[in-house]
Amino acid sequence: MSHPEFPHLFAPLDLGFCTLPNRILMGSMHTGLEDRRADFPKLAAYFRERAEGGVGLMVTGGIAPNIRGWLKPLSGKLSWRLETGPHRQVTSAVHGAGGRIAMQILHAGRYAYHPFSVSATGKKAPINPFSPKALGARGVEATIQDYVRSAVLAREAGYDGVEVMGSEGYLINQFVSPQVNDRNDAWGGDAERRRRFAVEIVSRMREAVGPDFILIYRLSMLELVPEGLAWPEIVEQAKAIEAAGATLINTGIGWHEARVPTIATSVPRAAFAGVTAKLKPHVRVPLVATNRINMPEVAEGILVDGMADMVSMARPLLADPQWPAKAKAGKSWLINTCIACNQACLDHVFENKPVSCLVNPRAGHETELNFHPVAAPKRIAVVGAGPAGLSFATAAAGRGHAVTLFDAAADIGGQFNYAKRIPGKEEFHETIRYFRHLLAETGVTVELGTPVDAALLQRGQYNEIVIATGITPRRLTLTGGDHPKVLSYLDVLRDDKPVGASVAIIGAGGIGFDVAEFLLHTPASGPDLSRWMREWGVDPQFEGKGGLRRPEPEPPARRIWLLQRSPGKPGARLGKTTGWIHRAALKAGGVEAWGGVEYLAVDDEGLHIRKDGQVQVLPVDNVVVCAGQEPDKSLYWALQELGVQAHVIGGADVAAELDAKRAIAQGAELAAAI
Repeated sequence: MSHPEFPHLFAPLDLGFCTLPNRILMGSMHTGLEDRRADFPKLAAYFRERAEGGVGLMVTGGIAPNIRGWLKPLSGKLSWRLETGPHRQVTSAVHGAGGRIAMQILHAGRYAYHPFSVSATGKKAPINPFSPKALGARGVEATIQDYVRSAVLAREAGYDGVEVMGSEGYLINQFVSPQVNDRNDAWGGDAERRRRFAVEIVSRMREAVGPDFILIYRLSMLELVPEGLAWPEIVEQAKAIEAAGATLINTGIGWHEARVPTIATSVPRAAFAGVTAKLKPHVRVPLVATNRINMPEVAEGILVDGMADMVSMARPLLADPQWPAKAKAGKSWLINTCIACNQACLDHVFENKPVSCLVNPRAGHETELNFHPVAAPKRIAVVGAGPAGLSFATAAAGRGHAVTLFDAAADIGGQFNYAKRIPGKEEFHETIRYFRHLLAETGVTVELGTPVDAALLQRGQYNEIVIATGITPRRLTLTGGDHPKVLSYLDVLRDDKPVGASVAIIGAGGIGFDVAEFLLHTPASGPDLSRWMREWGVDPQFEGKGGLRRPEPEPPARRIWLLQRSPGKPGARLGKTTGWIHRAALKAGGVEAWGGVEYLAVDDEGLHIRKDGQVQVLPVDNVVVCAGQEPDKSLYWALQELGVQAHVIGGADVAAELDAKRAIAQGAELAAAI
């Protein structure tokens, strides 16, 4: 019987030797838990929870087939039989929950962050300080055997299949693409010899594991690097991989060194499904679309249009392990949507931290952060309906406490209401939508438009009081700081005060960059794929080398200076995986980003500054202050004076930089403990 709302998404997929219950693939995502034997119980709990949520098939983070293939020293590897034991914990947990799981085999090649790296040639990756050693003929043969052995061991460990990582610029990609491979032997020269490495791996792997084992190949369909593959070579590679014995072909988008964003929140939803659709007429094997697919309606649309046979989602299932179950139950509105911020997932990977999720701090911590029902419910007041307050209120009410949430504003969301207005951050609407429904689902009493003082809270005789009152923007303290030209970021984002044609932004942290992007663009109705592809130079036909064309950013709406007091490049403290995107977007818009600026005065002439020892005037119409914020603890201190104890979370606790990741985690952790 087909699903009434998402019939294609929940249709079974017959692979011949097994049938997947739906078209949802949980794509590979490194969690940091794969690298140590002691962390495998946590990894097992992480995957078990997503199997219980109804995912059709899951793929682990990348596991190297040998030591040289490590992403970093001592990272996940499966090349010896004694290493299969921890993996059995994962496969047993998944199978016990009725799920299926494949292990991704990933050889880092020249992306390996250690001095033992190897590649098709000795060309160093631009994002890595280590230079690889070129594999000789014997080394190539030994590496192929290592891939095959890893697949055999994965089967012994109980996995239902493997995914061969042939994308994102890792070793197989380095052999296939002329970007790296300029060899002239049996493994390079023309297109057929360059792809031979990939084909040999898949064909020998199929022979070794037998016909009844899922073999996914992640094919680089859109490389987004200047000397990447043109479309005809991609098609021929796909046909060869299919003939070699692949069960599924998953879509790979971009290399890690590419200068085009591929999974950030500014990328329109399903931006790259078109390239999967373009390949579909050329192969019979099922194809998997991927990247920025985060809601059931998007996934269903891809399948309805015949663009793919499955959809891959990694971070959306990090954000909500019950995503499939909620969609199947007709409760899409209760899905905790991935906003593609990268702050607690990919940024953590590159900082050698365990992966979690900004909107779901339980991700990766399933054995540690749990919300057990309470035996003795408490009456709890929460003041502040921003991310911290919402996180606490819904989690505490979900445990059985009687929670009342107060906010003086007319709507929930706090600072997220301003973030959602930034071009490319429209997904923040979804988090507010999720919490709005979760408040009702968990029975929180919500009192909006209700200013609260300490006396009222004291009279309420609550068992616990939680202060989540957020922040107060820091004011500009210099001559002319009260000039009519001067605006705060709340004046701009909350109150829509008019801003002139030339602007100086004081403060180049995350808020300053957001305000710059907001002022750089003329108002738009939302993400537009054609405009985005023009801006970043992506060929909408995916034909040429790497799928690139000349970028054509839109003319800026204003002339903007983005300034910071501290020396150095503005934006250095932005997220590792998204900071470069913001810097590139502002550079394309002609924004002048200056560090080491001393602010002197504001007057009718503009903003007076000193830079490099020279005094100058920026002739701006407005000065927008984004120079930090202070915790709003006034209510907390008032309660202290009355002798009433309270908990403080979110920006009211620490406001050094607006940090929704910390705020939501604080709220959840307090709710679990209270």
